[in-house]
Order: sequence, then structure tokens, then C-alpha cells
Amino acid sequence: MNFNSLAFLIFLPVVVTVYWLLPHTGRKFWLLAASYFFYMYWNPLLIFLLLFSTAVDYCCGRGMEEFRGRAGIRKALLLTSICVNLGLLFFFKYWDFFAETVNSVCAALSVPYRVPALNLILPVGISFYTFQTMSYSIDVYRGDFPAEKDPITFALYVTYFPQLVAGPIESPGNLLPQLKKEQQFQWGDFTAGIRLLLCGFFRKCVVADFFGIYVNQIFGNLNTANSFAIFCGGGLFCIQMYCDFAGYSEIAAGSARLMGVRLMKNFDRPYLSQSYTEFFRRWHISLNRWFTSYVYIPLGGNRKGTARKMLNTVIVFALCGLWHGARWTYVLWGLYAAFWMCVESALDIRHRFGPWWNCPLGKLIRRSYSFLLFIPAALLFRAESVAQLGVIFPRLFTQIGFGGAYFQAAFDTMGLDAMGFIRLALCIVAMAKLYDWGQYDLPSSKTAYGSARKLMAAVYLVLIVALCWLSLLATQDAAGFAYFQF
Repeated sequence: MNFNSLAFLIFLPVVVTVYWLLPHTGRKFWLLAASYFFYMYWNPLLIFLLLFSTAVDYCCGRGMEEFRGRAGIRKALLLTSICVNLGLLFFFKYWDFFAETVNSVCAALSVPYRVPALNLILPVGISFYTFQTMSYSIDVYRGDFPAEKDPITFALYVTYFPQLVAGPIESPGNLLPQLKKEQQFQWGDFTAGIRLLLCGFFRKCVVADFFGIYVNQIFGNLNTANSFAIFCGGGLFCIQMYCDFAGYSEIAAGSARLMGVRLMKNFDRPYLSQSYTEFFRRWHISLNRWFTSYVYIPLGGNRKGTARKMLNTVIVFALCGLWHGARWTYVLWGLYAAFWMCVESALDIRHRFGPWWNCPLGKLIRRSYSFLLFIPAALLFRAESVAQLGVIFPRLFTQIGFGGAYFQAAFDTMGLDAMGFIRLALCIVAMAKLYDWGQYDLPSSKTAYGSARKLMAAVYLVLIVALCWLSLLATQDAAGFAYFQF
């Protein structure tokens, strides 16, 4: 069930209303049933995969708790959990990619061996819920968190519908205690949830989907696009992807907040970052935290010298790229990010330039540099194949020109006219306001509905979202959330 669908707009109020009408003892059963229904809405058969993963991790967690003094058994149970989760992820998400790669190598070497492709259906959100269950197993093994004894509560932790299919990837220490706690209805949580939902829907249904129209236009006409059009395509895609995923995260957080649960913040104004390294502290925070805690630090982190730190960074970002999908373009995206992070670490610019680093001009230059560096990364991420990259980057660096005809050709490729430009500009202005209004927590003196004027602003925002959404549906340009495919 997509968040930006009529089904969800009916589903969420029903779930929240029944949740608050039920006694505490019945709420987790209701939420679990609702979460299973939410997931089965795509494909009912995929629920068996989710149930299997839940059962394995629950049993492994309980086993590690029971055999505290038996290091060998605990390690075997941890490996079982990791192997089952990664095995499911590899089989459903990467098998055909693996088969294609092996077959290509065999063909190049004139080896007759072939690996069969299975053309499997990718279970929605499998990358997210497998990582969330692995974090539970690892934390229990380390002794950072006790094993959950109640199977219903654990199943709800795995399948909690607001963040089931696209995160944030929650830690057991944050989510499990909240799911077990007897929540009390509070207007502050309810209004915060509504505010987050409105901001999320605006980001997705207005900003991301409108920007996506022009991005798709550019990538659909790459053979005729000049350098400026491709550069604009990368910049527009940066904003589209941010608003798409940040919008999902806000809708997820808002949905959970309506029931008193506070999910972690997944984005923190990443395009105000002053370095590429800082960007990845602000972008998809839960995924970067996961790789830092469970891959980067166990590999040695930055404790074993500069060379080892750089190697660990490359490994982590190559895996992070592969996590996004079974395409070499994602791996190249990860390696590109790792390269610039290693460059920034080696140059240590912050200490070289001293006070100039923090002056307003210095901040502006660094923010511009970070955004410009991310445009090639966006092109790597958006490209559908390495062959398409072979079209994008040569044209980006060769089809350069000046003059009115050159820029008009770029606008024609984008399908961008004067009204479209104004609409994009207004979306960017609105993004700046969304951060202030869409914070997860506001001071008590700044509640979302503390005055009639703010209430009217909320009503107008709802109407804008509805009208823009309907206009997109009418032109069949409304899109699902991009990160659902991961």
C-alpha cells in the first residue's frame, strides 16, 4: 500500500481510531494485524517470507539469551540469523544480477557454463526489514539489548507498518520499548503527527512528483540533451530524490506519532552540508548509522591509521551502493562518495584554512561545492545502466555551449516553459519553510495549531496538496515512492 494512495488515506484513520479505542492489551494485536494487511496489500504471498524472517530472528534472539555462558552456541545463533537474512536478501534481490555478471564473464572467457536467471519478484522493503532484524540479533549478541520474550511484540517490531517498507531502519533500543509502553493520548503528539503528515505529503506529492516530470523528460531524451540540460537533470533529481524519501520518512514519522511512537529523524537538511562527509551524516541517517555501527566500526573504523580508515570507507560505501539495488551504477555511486570522503579526510581542509572556514562566505562556498559534487552522484544514481552512463557523461562534458539558442534547446529538452520554471521556484521556496514547520518536535510556544492563522495555513496546505495531487493523477504522472524498490 503506497502512502500516496486513496487506500492509505482510508487505512490510516481507521487504524489510529481503533488503536485509541482499544485497551492497551489489545493494541499490539490490532497493530500487528494492520501491519500484515498493509504489507499483504501488494502481494499476499510475500507475507510468508516476512513471517519466516520474524520467526528465525525471534528464536535466535531467545536462544542467545538462554545460552549466555555458551559463546559457541551464541555465535552459531548469530550467524544463523545473519545468514538467513542476507541469504533471503541475496536470493530475491541479487540472484539475477549475480547470474548476469557470471554469465557475462563466462561468455567473455568462452566458458560454456551458465547460471540460470530466475526473474524473481522483489519483496517490497526487504532491504529495510532484514537490516532491522539483523540489528536486533547483533545487539542481543553483544549484550546491548535483551532478547524480546513476547513473540507478538517482536513481530510488531519487525512489521510496524509506518516504517516497514522504506524505513527508517530503527534500532531495537528505540522502537521496542515504545511498542511495549502503554501509550496515553496527547494532543501534542497528535498535532505533531498531523504536521509531519502534511509536510511529508507536500514534499512527495507536490515537490518530488513535479520535479520528477522534468527529470523523466531529460532522461527520456538523453541523445538530444546538451550539457546544461543534463546538469539541470542532475540538480533536479537531487531535489526530487530528497523530497521523495524525506517525504516518506515524514509520513512514516507522522503516522507513528499519531499513536504516540517517535521514530528517529532520517534527514537533517542535507543540502546545507558544508562537506561531502557531513552530507552523509544528514542523509538517510538510519542507514548510515547502521553501516557505521555494524560494518565500519567492526572493520576497525578510524582506529588503525589513515590508510585503513580509507579502505574501510570504500568497503562501506561500496556495500551501501549495492544495498540500494542490483546495478553497477549503484556501486559506482558508492565508490564516488567514498572517493570524495577520502579526499576530504586526507586534505583536512578545515584545519588548513583556519578562521576563514567559518565565515559566511566560506560556508556559502562549501555548501555550493557540496551540492555541485552531488550532481554527478545523482546522475550515477539515476542512470539505469552503465551503458546509459556512457551517454550521460560524454554529453555532460562535451555538449557545452552559450547563447540563447543553447539554453532554449536545454529548456525544450526538459519541457520547461515560463510557468513550469515559476512552479519549480515556488516549490524550492516552500521547501525552506517545510523544515521549520516539519520539525519532529517544536517548542511548546510554537505548537502547529496554536492559533487560527496556523490552522488556516494547515487547511490551505491540505488543499494545495490535494489539488496538485489530483492534477498529477489526471495527467498520469503521479508516482510511487522511489525507495519502495529498495
